Amino acid sequence: MPAPQRCLFALWLSLPLPLLAQADPSPTTTWQLPPEPIRSLADREPAEEASLSPCRRFLQITTRSGMPDLATLARPHEKLAGLRIDVPTRGPQLGTQVLAVRLQELASGKSRTLELPAGHWRSFQWSADGAFLAAVRAADTGAELWIVATDSGQCRKVAGAQLNGVLGGELDWLPDQRTLLAKLVVPGALPARPATPAGPAVQVSDGTVAQLRTTPDLLQDPADEARFAALAQSQLATIDATTLAVAPLGAPDLYAAVDAAPDGTLLLVERIERPFSYLVPWSAFPRRTELWDRSGKRVRELAAQPLRESVPIGGVPEGKRGIGWLPVPGHVLRWTEARDGGDPKRKVEFRDEVFVLREPQEEPRLWFRTAQRAMGVQVAEDGRLALATEMDRPLKRQRLWRLDAGDFGAAPQLVFERSTQDAYGDPGTPVARRLADGRSVLRQHQGQLYRAGAGASATGSRPFLDRWDPASNRSERLWQAAEGRFESFAAFLDDAGTRLLVRSESPTTPPRELAVDLATGSTTVLHSTVDPAQAVFAKVEKQLLNYTRADGLPLSGTLYLPPDRVPDQKLPVFVWAYPLEYAQASDAGQVRANPLRYTRPRGASHLWLVLAGYAVLDDAAMPIVGPSRSANDSFVQQLRWNAEAAQQALAAHPACDATRLAVGGHSYGAFMTANLLCHTNLFAAGVARSGAYNRTLTPFGFQNEERTFWEAPEVYQAMSPFANAQRCNAPLLLIHGADDNNQGTFPIQSQRFFQALKGHGKTARLVMLPHEAHGYAARESNLHVLAETIDWLDRHVKQRPAAPK
Repeated sequence: MPAPQRCLFALWLSLPLPLLAQADPSPTTTWQLPPEPIRSLADREPAEEASLSPCRRFLQITTRSGMPDLATLARPHEKLAGLRIDVPTRGPQLGTQVLAVRLQELASGKSRTLELPAGHWRSFQWSADGAFLAAVRAADTGAELWIVATDSGQCRKVAGAQLNGVLGGELDWLPDQRTLLAKLVVPGALPARPATPAGPAVQVSDGTVAQLRTTPDLLQDPADEARFAALAQSQLATIDATTLAVAPLGAPDLYAAVDAAPDGTLLLVERIERPFSYLVPWSAFPRRTELWDRSGKRVRELAAQPLRESVPIGGVPEGKRGIGWLPVPGHVLRWTEARDGGDPKRKVEFRDEVFVLREPQEEPRLWFRTAQRAMGVQVAEDGRLALATEMDRPLKRQRLWRLDAGDFGAAPQLVFERSTQDAYGDPGTPVARRLADGRSVLRQHQGQLYRAGAGASATGSRPFLDRWDPASNRSERLWQAAEGRFESFAAFLDDAGTRLLVRSESPTTPPRELAVDLATGSTTVLHSTVDPAQAVFAKVEKQLLNYTRADGLPLSGTLYLPPDRVPDQKLPVFVWAYPLEYAQASDAGQVRANPLRYTRPRGASHLWLVLAGYAVLDDAAMPIVGPSRSANDSFVQQLRWNAEAAQQALAAHPACDATRLAVGGHSYGAFMTANLLCHTNLFAAGVARSGAYNRTLTPFGFQNEERTFWEAPEVYQAMSPFANAQRCNAPLLLIHGADDNNQGTFPIQSQRFFQALKGHGKTARLVMLPHEAHGYAARESNLHVLAETIDWLDRHVKQRPAAPK
């Protein structure tokens, strides 16, 4: 651009942006609809979902309804101990409905629609051999259990079995794969809330340090405690999938989890106990872990864990954690214990120790130690080869160890150490399979395993499947996504490992499931997604946009251009992003976008804007680079560098008008949006959905920030848009779910930030969505968010005078 034009451009950008926008109309009080064709396309039913049964005989193809209506979200529910409970169904709030389920046999291609009633089906669980499919339907009379015999297609409801999913894990197959272990509702009236409280709600601090992040929906008073206990209480039972006979097991209690040993002889039972807490969710309540025999008799107590209100920030609880069965024949237990008191700031040689227990009457023995936090153990099919992972969270580094699950005295062998944020160097994730007894193990062939990965590169992702030898850490590439398409490995279709199930899509074709023959390279289409909007979205142009920020860090994003756009037309641009923290610049600068995926927006997705005349820069890189302890010291500066680099790249693009630029984001992306409007003059407007804007309301950390407000008050202040509201340089649309249940993003965050903006005479609009949580679910809400967003951007961005040529 010549010098005179650069001067005019700079002068134009320096103008006070709110003065360039039209006055905001009076607030609307009724639900609004976006323009066509967005309205019709956004309101359509989603495409079918296809998943493979563990026996690899069937594709389960599920048809769901579109977005639920607001009446479904408004259905009365309890907010207790960090949960939202639909009382009649003893489970989560209701959402979309399942309209139909059909099973497609892979060998013959024949399909059968199951005679299941439409409704709110909340889970489908296959037996390992595929003989049965257990399904849970949330009905007004309770959560029903249905059993499908897949060979005949017979569907039967289990009489007298109302499931209780309040604490999760309501249903699981026992190792014989013919019997289900279930949590059932305990009959009885729900304790009423007193019309007049018997006294005040009191909390006490006894001098113990308890630095807790803000969590919604916690218990508030004794009435809450009573109702939580009544709703969470369940009766264990076994259910025969053939006869549908129900047999109670043990006495009713607050069962958090129940898991059968691989040989089916013992049960691992975890129960919640009092005292409950008003500061932490139920997952941190006291709990007792025991071993039972199959009759429900206690064999051994394994752990009695106290209330966890004092776990250090970024730390783990003391004592046994992660107690579970090792997936080997028999009944071998394993768990982890912290050697640093659970405190990541403490300097120790080993942070964790992992123990095993072979028999209930024996003493546990140490298996291995880790210098950093132990993250879990996976076992291969042979029951010997095991892989253990440890994680250095501050440095974002991972170590993988090879162990012998048949010899607990053998020394671990280091397989590799790598950065968890290095997308280009990601070797993939080991592929698991389900055995006949239901155990999930790593698929193994002649001592070798398989790994599937994203295949990230500077030109985009090409997912892959490798055969991998953990002993030598050498891999052989078996399959990789075809050029010009986005394809991903889903599963093996045979025991020999010669046929794969692959999900394949392109910018112009919706996803479909393929059978791929590795020997011949031939493909067979097993299922194709039908999208009524394909004719529209196939014309959406997608480009990988690469650019560089001021300190030399490479950045990227995916640029979407409207279908049938006029050549040489300069379009207004909407930038959508979410900041991510990185420990090192070499990882932060890697490309993670892939423009080869099919465009199929849902709900209130920002991608609908391509049908409203906007270019959209999606997932624009917003890295915050630095040591975890201090990266946020330069948060605002790095945000500014990221945004300036994106603006310069868009200004150089022939289809984009960077003088008509808007920015938006959700949650931490909304926080980013508000900061960019307060600290730059780059944007004509912003859209912030469900964000947190006052960091003093999250005083014990947020995201990866582990310093408290009192340790770094200047950082909390500098990062808070609320504290910088007087600097907001562009019109800001704030949208928030009035029933937000996310940690830290209470609705008051948007309400108080709007008051701050209004108090400083800034242009802003606040939209509170009734009954909505952190993400928006109802049809009315999503369509209204689209209408509000398009109207806001049209008035403040699209109709803004074009920049000088």
